[in-house]
Amino acid sequence: MEEEIDYQFEARVVEFFCDGVRMLGLPKSVGEIYGLLFISQSPLSLDDLVNRLGISKGSASQGLKMLRELGAVKEAEGDNLRRSYFQPDVELKRLARGFIKEQVRPHLASGDGKLADLKRIVREAPDSEGRQFYHERLDQLERWSKKARVALPLLQRFLGR
Repeated sequence: MEEEIDYQFEARVVEFFCDGVRMLGLPKSVGEIYGLLFISQSPLSLDDLVNRLGISKGSASQGLKMLRELGAVKEAEGDNLRRSYFQPDVELKRLARGFIKEQVRPHLASGDGKLADLKRIVREAPDSEGRQFYHERLDQLERWSKKARVALPLLQRFLGR
């Protein structure tokens, strides 16, 4: 009975993290891996993750790589010295900083080029009601981008770089 409760609890925690990464636009395997590491009482190896989650070794490897880049997992000591073991970093500030660094900042940077393309398109469009509408929308996007650039350093400072 206790084993069934453990399994149900573990499955719900993994599901919780899968829902979270889906909202952030990350692969489901990232949520599965982090969720299992989060609920595991001891560090897990790549093979442990593959076997317990029923995912491919490639998915597990890519998920771990992404989680390491985000600062969400770290290597830990395990039973077998020939394998790498992993455990979650559960400090919310560090997780948020990693997400900002690896996901938000690159998105803002790529947005600059897209905004420049949009400006060119609007500038080259013939005068019309549509052009005015697009110009207003472009202005809105630029305001949002500027606000994000102001808010991001403040958020990072709040999170303690």
